[in-house]
Amino acid sequence: MSLAKTEKEKIILEHGTNSADTGSVEVQVALFTERITQLTEHLRQHPKDFACRRGLLRLVGKRRNLLNYVRRQDIERYRALIERLGLRK
Repeated sequence: MSLAKTEKEKIILEHGTNSADTGSVEVQVALFTERITQLTEHLRQHPKDFACRRGLLRLVGKRRNLLNYVRRQDIERYRALIERLGLRK
């Protein structure tokens, strides 16, 4: 249930500075967000898949840590990132 190669490339181009920018925080958070939405949809259909739920919670924690890092470094970059990804309602 991982992301397809074309989906990853699209996200990297959209959020990175160039096509090889896979390590920036924005790209990592965007990839985690896409994976989280996929796992959330999977859990709607399979509510007793506890291994998947554990993986989802780990991804949410990783994304939270990265977002906290960005918020500490540059608050405007953080605000732009959550706005672009639609994380806050």
